[in-house]
Amino acid sequence: MTAAEAAKALAVNRSTLYAYVSRGFIRSEARAGKTRERRYSREDVERLKRRNEERRDPEKAASHALQWGLPILESAITLIANGKLYYRGHDATELARTRSIEEVASLIWNGTFDGNVADTQLHVVSGASAVDHLPFIARAQSVVALVGASDALAYDLRPHAAAQCGWRIINLLSSVAAETPDLADTIEETLANAWAPKTKPAATLIRAALILCADHELNVSSFTARCVASAGSNPYNVVLAGLAAMEGSKHGGITVRVEELLSSLHRKRGSVREALGERLRRGETLDGFGHPLYPQGDPRATTLFALMRDHFPKSPELTFATEVAQAGRELLGERPTVDFALVALARVLRLPPAAPLTLFAIGRTIGWIGHAIEQYGRNEIIRPRARYTGEMP
Repeated sequence: MTAAEAAKALAVNRSTLYAYVSRGFIRSEARAGKTRERRYSREDVERLKRRNEERRDPEKAASHALQWGLPILESAITLIANGKLYYRGHDATELARTRSIEEVASLIWNGTFDGNVADTQLHVVSGASAVDHLPFIARAQSVVALVGASDALAYDLRPHAAAQCGWRIINLLSSVAAETPDLADTIEETLANAWAPKTKPAATLIRAALILCADHELNVSSFTARCVASAGSNPYNVVLAGLAAMEGSKHGGITVRVEELLSSLHRKRGSVREALGERLRRGETLDGFGHPLYPQGDPRATTLFALMRDHFPKSPELTFATEVAQAGRELLGERPTVDFALVALARVLRLPPAAPLTLFAIGRTIGWIGHAIEQYGRNEIIRPRARYTGEMP
C-alpha cells in the first residue's frame, strides 16, 4: 500500500503512520524505481486497523479474538514474517543448519545460546515394554505422567529451573521414542542410533527436523500448553496437554494422512499427477500442501528438502517425494508443508512408522516449554470471555 492508502485505511495522518512504522507495528520497504516513496505492508495495516477497532469495541474484540491469524497473546519467542520463521530474531532455517538442539532450546527458553539447560540429572526409561504396542504419543503421555509425579524439582517454576526441567522432559521423550535407557551425547544421536544406525547423515537431518519443529507461534498445541501453564501447572503437565493437542488429526496428526498418501501413491503404477487428480475427482483432500502463513512456500519444508538433496541426492525415495510435491503444486498451486517434508524425510532415512509425528512432537516440546516459561513470568491466568449465542433467560 502507498502511504496515502495506509493512512486512509487507519484514519490517521502520515506522521502517525510513520510513528507506527518506527515502533515496528507496520513493515515498509522502498519501491522499485527512482522515487523515494515507500510502500507499506497491507497485512500489517489491516491487523493494526482491527486492533484499533477492537480497542474501541470490546464486544467485537471478544467475537474475533480466537480467529485464525489474529494474535491473542504477546510473545517474544517466535515471529513469522515475510515467508520466514524466526526464533527470538534468529532465522530458524539457519539455526537448523548451524546450531545444536541444546543451543536452540536455550535460546527459546532463556534468550541465549548458552543457558546451561543441560546441567541437570536426566530421566530415562527402558522402553516401556508393557505398552510397546501403543503409538508414541500414548506411550509418552503415560511415562511423562509417571515421571512427572516423582520429580519434585518440577514444581520450581523459576525460569532456569523450568528450563532444566524441560531438558529432562525432552531427553525422557527421546528415550521413549528410541525405547532405550541408553542416551547418546545428543538427542539426535539417541534417535538416529535407534532408528537408522547405519545411516551416517541421519543424526544431522533429525537434528534439523527437531529444530524446525521447535515452535510455530500460538498454534493449537502451544496455545493449549500455554493455557495449562497459566494455571500454574508444572512443565510435565504442560507437555501432557501439548501432546494431547498434537495428536489431533488437524495438527500433528496430518503427518499420518500424508504417510498414507505417499504409501498409496508408491503402490500405484503410472503417473503420480494422474493419481493425485483422481483423488481430487473423488472429493478427497491432498494433505501436506499449502500453509496459510506461507503463501510462497513453507521454509521448514524447503530447508528439509534441501538438506535431503545435499546428503541423499540419488535417493529413490527423495526423487519420488519430489515428484509428488511437484505434481501437487501443479494441481493445487500450493507447495508442500513441513508435515509433507517430515514424511519424506522418514522415507528417505527409512525410519519406523509414525516417526514423522514423533519428531514433530519431540521438537515442538521445546516450544511448549518456552511458552510455559514465558507464561510463568506473567503470573496471570488465560481466561477468554465467551460471546453467548444461546437463548436468553
